[in-house]
Amino acid sequence: MAEDTRSVRIGKWERLKTMGVDPFAVRSYDVTAHSDAVLAQYEQYEGHEVSLAGRVMAVRRHGRALFLDLRDGQGRIQCHCREDLLGEAFGLLDELDLGDFLGVRGTVFKTRRGEISVEVRGFQYLAKSLHDLPAKWHGLKDIDLRYRYRYLDLLANPEVADTFRARARMLQYIRHFLAERDFLEVETPVLQPIAGGTEAKPFETHHNALDIPLYLRIAMELHLKRLLVGGFERVYEIGRVFRNEGISTRHNPEFTMLELYQAYTDYEGIMELVESMLSGMVRDLSGSYQLSYQGQTLDFTPPFQRVDMVERLHHKTGVHWADIRTTADAHRLAKTLKIAVDPKLERAQVMDKIIGVVVEPDLIQPTFLWHHPVDISPLAKRDPEHPELTERFELFVAGRELANAFSELNDPLDQRQRFMAQQEQRRAGNDEVPLLDEDFLLALEYGMPPTGGLGIGLDRLLMLLTDSSSIRDVIVFPTMRPESQADKDFASEKTDGEE
Repeated sequence: MAEDTRSVRIGKWERLKTMGVDPFAVRSYDVTAHSDAVLAQYEQYEGHEVSLAGRVMAVRRHGRALFLDLRDGQGRIQCHCREDLLGEAFGLLDELDLGDFLGVRGTVFKTRRGEISVEVRGFQYLAKSLHDLPAKWHGLKDIDLRYRYRYLDLLANPEVADTFRARARMLQYIRHFLAERDFLEVETPVLQPIAGGTEAKPFETHHNALDIPLYLRIAMELHLKRLLVGGFERVYEIGRVFRNEGISTRHNPEFTMLELYQAYTDYEGIMELVESMLSGMVRDLSGSYQLSYQGQTLDFTPPFQRVDMVERLHHKTGVHWADIRTTADAHRLAKTLKIAVDPKLERAQVMDKIIGVVVEPDLIQPTFLWHHPVDISPLAKRDPEHPELTERFELFVAGRELANAFSELNDPLDQRQRFMAQQEQRRAGNDEVPLLDEDFLLALEYGMPPTGGLGIGLDRLLMLLTDSSSIRDVIVFPTMRPESQADKDFASEKTDGEE
C-alpha cells in the first residue's frame, strides 16, 4: 500500500515537471510573514500582501476554489485558492498532496465565517512528499514508533515540539544565569583514554589514526578540574555523556549534563547556586515557583529542604550506617529489608542501593540529601566535624535525583588513596570502576584551589519542566533498536483532513 502511494505521488511529480514545475529544483523562497503573527496581529495584516511557506496539512475542494491549511514553523493558517485569481496556475493544484511544501503569496482577509485566511494570488511548489503523513491517532497510540520516527511524530502531534522549545529556553536560561556569575563555558574531550569522574560502564571505541583504544566520556569532571589547576576559577560545560547501562523511563545511555566548578567555594555555596538557578528557572518558564508534575504540585520556592542521609536511613530502618561494617553486613541488611541486590556488589554499593529504595522515593519536594558517607563519595571532601562523612549533596525532586554536588577533594594523597581503594573493586570484577587516572592525580599535585562542583542531568530537569513521564519524551532522537518491517507501516497511515 505504501509503495502504491509512493508511485502515485512520483507520477504527480513527473507530471509537474512536464509542465515546467520541479519542486526540488527550487533554491529559495522569500518568506515575509509567519502564521502566528498574521493570526495574532490581524488588524496590522488585514488587506496587506504576505508571503508564507510551509507544509500542506489539509485540503478542501469546493468547485473552482480550494481551501488548504498551511503549517509553517510557527503554526497553521488557512489559504484560499480561486481559479479566477490564479488562472491556468490553478490546474497545478491537481497534483497537490498532503505533506507537500508550498509557498503562497496573497492578501490577508477574513472569510464569511470569520476565519483569518490568505487569499492566494500566487503559489510555488517547494518540495513534494512521496509518502502519506501519519494519522494523529496513530502517532499518539504507538509510543515506540513515535520515538523512532520523531519527524513524523512532530507532524502528527505539533504539541510535541513545545517540549523541545522548552529545552532551548532551559539551556538559554542556564547560560545566561551562569554568565551573570562570571562562569566560562568550555568544551572537554568526548573521547578519552580513561573514562573517569564517576562509576559507570563506558562505551568503547578505537582511534584509527593513533591506533589506541578510547572511551566515550561518562562525566566531564576530571578535565574540568584540570582547568582549575590551570588557573580558571569558574568553568562549566553542557554536553553529552555516555553510560553503557540500562534504559528506563529515567535513564538513557546518552544524555545531557551540566557540570560546573567554582573555585573558593564549597558545597554550601553550590547549594545556594542551585536554589537560585532552579527556582528562578521555574519561575521564568512557568510564571511561578510551582509546577505540576504527574499530578503532583512541586514547590521550588527557596530555600529547599535539607535531609541528612545517615539520619534518614536510621529513622526509616533503625540501622546506623556505621554499624554496617562489612559487605556481609550490607547484604544481610538488604535481605532483611527485602531489597534485591547483586550478590557481587561491595558494601558501599549495596548501601547505596538501600538508600535508593528506602530514602530517596519519599523526597518529593525539592530536597537536598546531604552528608554522604566517604565510602560512596570518592571525589568529595570529608566533613571536618564528622570525618566519616563528606561535604556532598544530591538534589531530589519527585523522588528522583536531579543534581549531585561536592566540596571537591583537592588533597592529592587522599584522592590517590581513595582511587586505589576503587581499584581493588575493579580487580574484584566491578567493571564500572574507572581505571586509575595518573594524569589527573599529577594535576592535583600541582595544586587545585578549594572548589565546589555540581552536576545536573538536564534531561531529567526538562522532564519536570514539561511534565513528561519518560526521559525519551524529552530527547529528540532517542537511541532505538533497528526497525522491524512492521514498523514501516507507520509511514503509510493517512493524516486527518484529506478529501
